[in-house]
Amino acid sequence: MEAESSSQSKELRARPLQRAALGSACAALASGAVLRIWLLNKLFEVNGDSELYGSMAKNLLLHGRYAVNNQTGALHTTLIRLPGYPLFLAACFRLFGMENYFAPACLQVVADLAACVLLALLAWRIAPGRWRMAAAQATLWLACLCPFAAAYCAEPLTEVPTLFCISLALWAVARFQDRRDWASALAFTFAATCAALLRPDGALVGIAFACPIVFGLLGAPALRRPFVARVGWPKLRMALVCLLLALAPFAAWTWRNQRVFHVFQPLAPRYATDPGEETWPGWQRWVKTWCLDFVSTWQIYWNMPGDNLDLNQLPSRAFDSPAQREQTARLFAGYDDNGDQMTPKLDSEFGRLAQERISAHPLRYYFWLPLGRVLDMTFRPRVENLNIDLDWWVYSHHHFETRFSWFYAALNAVYVLLAIAGLWLRPRLWPWMVLYIVLRSLLLATLEAPEARYTLEFFPIFFVLGGIAIGRVHAAITARSPAA
Repeated sequence: MEAESSSQSKELRARPLQRAALGSACAALASGAVLRIWLLNKLFEVNGDSELYGSMAKNLLLHGRYAVNNQTGALHTTLIRLPGYPLFLAACFRLFGMENYFAPACLQVVADLAACVLLALLAWRIAPGRWRMAAAQATLWLACLCPFAAAYCAEPLTEVPTLFCISLALWAVARFQDRRDWASALAFTFAATCAALLRPDGALVGIAFACPIVFGLLGAPALRRPFVARVGWPKLRMALVCLLLALAPFAAWTWRNQRVFHVFQPLAPRYATDPGEETWPGWQRWVKTWCLDFVSTWQIYWNMPGDNLDLNQLPSRAFDSPAQREQTARLFAGYDDNGDQMTPKLDSEFGRLAQERISAHPLRYYFWLPLGRVLDMTFRPRVENLNIDLDWWVYSHHHFETRFSWFYAALNAVYVLLAIAGLWLRPRLWPWMVLYIVLRSLLLATLEAPEARYTLEFFPIFFVLGGIAIGRVHAAITARSPAA
């Protein structure tokens, strides 16, 4: 009787906590929805890559071809983008009307909120039992109220679907570790495959987070036993089915590219060019000898070809001597004289200039600048899709924009610091989260032109680790309170 009474007492105490947790979750999701709808109303626009993806989607529906329109309006079959997002837009255009970009943006709001829920469920699974509920609630609030991810709901781009895929993959991995079931394995396969179909770097999701699933399938029996006996046919069958499902879309894409373009291209080209188009390797290498931040990406890198190159917009680190400045000025003048177009001769000269700079400062080229680009992408104020000038740090030009940008930088730093604190607690899956961040950072270090949005994929991990850190603090405070 005493045990039964104690059990009933615990159940009665738990009910208010459960109701409070449900109320907190509903409030977080409602706040997240309001934030995203407000940002959708303020920031929604269609340009650049959105129009490119849209043209591919329209041509799929109207002409049955994966193609873009050239300057004359003629169709041009292409492989410069993976088919994931164009297929998503094509489905939206078929359901909601041709060139209706607002509908996919609304669906992205739903997907982003669903990702927040998945991350909260993940935190609940991997946090220690004493503070798992607090960790889940904190994760949900951190994810729902993060303006950096929410702002991309307003843009028909791959960022929000990719964040959803990462969140689903993480949740599926943790669920698979608990249950070893088909549903979790298939959910992870779907998430990792879709992430790679959206962006080439999405393949890192599968590479990093497949490891705990593989180890879960292998188990820890005696390693001397035969592989099949150790793993077991059911687990082996599960692994083979998931692997075939993951590879099938890329096999079809590779076959299509081989048949149409006679090239082996299982993902998408590094410089988003079709076979036969120039990539200008000399120019690319020269840019990597000095480019460090998004301002240079915007003012210089994106202007070539087709727009003017202004020598005065180059930072001082682009020149090691007055002679190099004169040589660079001569190359820029040659580019301008050619109608703002690169030529093989100019590209070769940019390559020689790059080699001169690399030989003089190899450590700068191979270590300091790549590290600086990754740090810039991680800690720069995430205002790239807001109506804020590039020189946001010049307070005399715009007081409010400077203050707002520094606030955004501080908010970004808070998310990073919370994640570091959560990592210190070493929750389940932490090695694979670190592996993903390291692999992605190494990939980003190879880029010529940094953009802050390239590190947005870190934030699902930041939300979970930060939520676990807050949950731990909440548990410590609760344990010390008199009511406890």
